Amino acid sequence: MNLVLTKNEIGKLEEIISDQILDAGAEHVVVIDLSGNLIMQCGSLEMEDIFSLAAVSAAHFAATAEIAKLIGEKDFALMYHKGGQRNVHFSRMAKDYLIITLFNDNVSLGLIRLKLGNAISAMRAIIGGPEVTNLWLS
Repeated sequence: MNLVLTKNEIGKLEEIISDQILDAGAEHVVVIDLSGNLIMQCGSLEMEDIFSLAAVSAAHFAATAEIAKLIGEKDFALMYHKGGQRNVHFSRMAKDYLIITLFNDNVSLGLIRLKLGNAISAMRAIIGGPEVTNLWLS
């Protein structure tokens, strides 16, 4: 998996994230590949160790994929964790990429999922890659 983005493409991705997800109330959005490499991030949170978040998130998603196989599922396309003050939503953006969205309790999960669906469709057109067949967006 090789991803080369131009400055213009990165600007388009940032605009989509800002207009669709951050404007809906998300605090921070992180895009990673399934190897745990950081592609980009946008938002208002001061992330002290974004690279560790990327690596651990990719490992968590991989472990969850193995759980899916154990129970007879092909894969899980999204995960959600509710915390005391902050929530995190993980979604597969394409076959090799994840989008991680952090938001607080003032924002509904339904709104985040709706806005992510629109954003992922637009972002997929920029980064390419095949669509994941069992996405909740379908």
